[in-house]
Amino acid sequence: MAIFNGLLGNASQVELGAVQREYAQILAPQEKIERAYKLIRDMFIFTDKRLILVDKQGMTGKKTEYHSVPYKSISHYSVETAGHFDLDAELCLYISGAALPLKKTFNKSVNIYEVQAVLSQYILK
Repeated sequence: MAIFNGLLGNASQVELGAVQREYAQILAPQEKIERAYKLIRDMFIFTDKRLILVDKQGMTGKKTEYHSVPYKSISHYSVETAGHFDLDAELCLYISGAALPLKKTFNKSVNIYEVQAVLSQYILK
C-alpha cells in the first residue's frame, strides 16, 4: 500500500511489532495494528477496527490521552489546508452522537491530502 508510505509528511512510520507490544493493553482481543505513524510525541494508530489517536501531554510526556474512534462512527470529516498566513492544516472528524467534531492540527510539513486518502480508505471499507 504505497499510499501509506508518505502519510503525515515528516512523520515516521513505526515498526508495528514494537507498537503492538507498547499498546497491547489498550487493544481489544484479536485487534491488529495495521499502520502506525509518529509525529513528534503523538501517534496515529490505524487498526483493523478503529483509529487510535495518542496524545502525549505535559513536559515529560508521562500523561497520555488515548482517543479511540471506530471507523464506523465517523460520519464524515473535513480537511482545511494550510495557507500563507495560517501555517497549520486542520482535520475535523465528525463522530456520530458527538455535538462537536474532534479537531487535530498539523503543521505545514504534514501532507494533509495523504491523511485524507488514508481515512477514506478505512472509512469506506
